[in-house]
Amino acid sequence: MEKLNQIERIKKKLILAKEADKDLKVFGAGSHNYIVGEIVNHDDIVKFENDYAVSLPESYKAFLLHIGNGGVSYGSSCAGPFYGIYPLGKNTNELFDETYYLKANCILYPKMSDEYWESLIQAIDEEDISDEDYEKELGKIFSGILPLGSQGCSYIHGLVLNGEYKGKVVNIDIDRQKPKFAFEATFLDWYERWLDEVISGDLIIDTPSWFGYGMGGSSKDLLETYSSTVEFEVKKDCLYAILKKADLDIEILNLIEEQYQTSSGELKEIFLQILTKFDYDRAHNYLTEYTRENLLAVFQFVFWYAKDKSADWLEVIKKNISRIDDDETFSFCTYLLKEMDIDYSSVIIPFTSHENEKIRITTYYSLGLLKNKHDHLEVFIQGLNDNVNRVIHITLQALKGMKDKKLLIHYKNIAERFPKEQDYILVNLNHRLEEFGLSTATIKNLNIDNFKMSNIKKKWYEFWKK
Repeated sequence: MEKLNQIERIKKKLILAKEADKDLKVFGAGSHNYIVGEIVNHDDIVKFENDYAVSLPESYKAFLLHIGNGGVSYGSSCAGPFYGIYPLGKNTNELFDETYYLKANCILYPKMSDEYWESLIQAIDEEDISDEDYEKELGKIFSGILPLGSQGCSYIHGLVLNGEYKGKVVNIDIDRQKPKFAFEATFLDWYERWLDEVISGDLIIDTPSWFGYGMGGSSKDLLETYSSTVEFEVKKDCLYAILKKADLDIEILNLIEEQYQTSSGELKEIFLQILTKFDYDRAHNYLTEYTRENLLAVFQFVFWYAKDKSADWLEVIKKNISRIDDDETFSFCTYLLKEMDIDYSSVIIPFTSHENEKIRITTYYSLGLLKNKHDHLEVFIQGLNDNVNRVIHITLQALKGMKDKKLLIHYKNIAERFPKEQDYILVNLNHRLEEFGLSTATIKNLNIDNFKMSNIKKKWYEFWKK
């Protein structure tokens, strides 16, 4: 009876979902258009099961028999998460060529360790593996999984046909990133959750939602689960599911703030991330306090969710600049500085001498974006003489448009230092030399003292510039 009730709910929710997403903003909706084809008959299912020696999960069969099969999306898929659900019997060989692997037990399971997954794919990643052995390994890894639909690129969702987790949906990367099981127990539960999140607006966003990779449920239910469980990973799953919501009401935000104040460690940080996303003003003071614990997290949260407020963080950056000693924190620091539309050169120029080459690279790249970069010629010259190729490469790119005769001796030195191409240095050097009417060949024999800037040929459109 419950399954029949669920089927009727899903039929109604398909209509509501299409109404809620009139502009087809949900990822993949523009492809499937919320269309579900005609149902299959029982004989079609029996034939499929006999052909492949499998027994389809009851929930999936109920969908095919009472809701529909196939549609207008990729691979004739019907409405569903991402690009939808394949028609029965289509793309069964998407994971492996020999479909007899469908009848084998699935060896994947929820929350499997990275080590277990690596052990499964170790043989298939060997460089000298034969085509035959490659197919055997694919069949072993993804045995017992029926491809359900495309998520784009190398990602699909599949249905476990055999073993302990029969009936569960699993998200798979054909390029062999570790699979991620959906939290729902059955296909219908998974499908209905998708409809619920379309109707609520959680999936009506401009970017891929990665539906089914996190926990489902309302924010209130997720917080209740968070409070009732003692399992750390379940708590994290609850919080990341809340983070993916489109909006949170004031009651939930109050609870999030209370939890932030009483939590610690990784959970405290996720609560802060949620606050920043949904109520920056409420989070501001907490973010300032948290800079003492994790500058990177603060810079990331502000950039991801409140980049229009970047200017609020200039003094914080200046105060903490001496603490920045890793390239990721420095990168996010520069992202915020760029959003401020100011001359931030004095803040980052000291990093041109940093021992971390990635930080030096980011520094020269960021200096190259400034409108007044011509004021820092000597700093760029330092970059041209760096001992790391990638730093020289990025400095050459940053110097685009700077036509100062002082640069020529350093360009000449680079041409002599690199007689053959390394790390795209000569390509970029040629771009800079072209601005002087020169090349890597002509610069080597040039008497720079006698070179006159007036000899630089202008492009035709430059004659019209005042």
